Amino acid sequence: MTTATGVGSMPGTTDEGYAEAVRVVLGELPDLPHVPEVPGRGVTAGMTGRALAVVDGLAADLQPAGWRLTDTSGVDHRRARSLLAQDLDAVEELAQGYVGTFKTQVTGPWTLAATVEKPRGDKVLSDHGARRELAQSLAEGVRVHLADLRRRITGVDRWIVQLDEPALAAVSLAHVPTASGFGRHRRVDPPELSAHLEWVVAAITDAGGEAWVHSCAPQTPWSLVAGTGVVGLSADLDVLGPADLDTFAEALEGGRSAALGVVPSTSASDDPATDPSDARLTERVQRWLDMLGLDPEVVDEHLVVTPTCGLAGATPGWAGRAVRLSSTVARNLSLQQPS
Repeated sequence: MTTATGVGSMPGTTDEGYAEAVRVVLGELPDLPHVPEVPGRGVTAGMTGRALAVVDGLAADLQPAGWRLTDTSGVDHRRARSLLAQDLDAVEELAQGYVGTFKTQVTGPWTLAATVEKPRGDKVLSDHGARRELAQSLAEGVRVHLADLRRRITGVDRWIVQLDEPALAAVSLAHVPTASGFGRHRRVDPPELSAHLEWVVAAITDAGGEAWVHSCAPQTPWSLVAGTGVVGLSADLDVLGPADLDTFAEALEGGRSAALGVVPSTSASDDPATDPSDARLTERVQRWLDMLGLDPEVVDEHLVVTPTCGLAGATPGWAGRAVRLSSTVARNLSLQQPS
């Protein structure tokens, strides 16, 4: 059966908005809900702050230029950890009695290295030893985080941990700017790119989870990602090149999951009359399968429908419609398969 899920983020600016996001996810994505992120509440709820709240054994603080590793945790790092625990309390309460598959998300090692600074400034990306330490600390933190989720929501028999890597393409192509803004950090060689992802993927697997990687950035090295042991690939279908499409097709044929972002993440209007139709979106996925010579009946259970990217920038009205559209498209695809 084709399923639907969200990429991760939802709109909102308050803790009450977080609880509402959880309700929407549980209500509209019953086959594959996810732990929502609501970054509109501030930097401690953003993807970097969220990941630093998970990282084990490293301290951080918020500086004018952004998050920086430090000797002791600053007030904002402590707030990020407290907010994550508070949010998981809300998920635990609202998901009581849930049975099935659940997904959570965390920033991947390369996007984290490209956004967090070393203690003396400049990105962690600039230092081989620092980026290695950050990736390994993330791997251990994700292991602990997944164990916490298992304790909280006991009916989940399959946990998916999605590593968000929107900066992976920039890291691999030497497009990440230096602190001065006048230069670019040197590209990281593929073996190291793979190794750091593999550490986190292995930690997820060892903890009994299933690792996916998501990016809605063009030029993401999907063939490299596919070789790290991940079980799922997730991307905006619009940004995939011909070679990427082949990688996704090979993943599906090999029994891995492919999450296709086909529902727009934002809309100029909350008027239902302007919504993209579920029939048109369903047809688009079917054309993609046909173009790649994939048998819909064979890949159906490994296919996942999502919005094109996170919904943090959407209005609450559109966010609700986007997840409903994702569910409808997934249902359409399943209904068209022979029983």
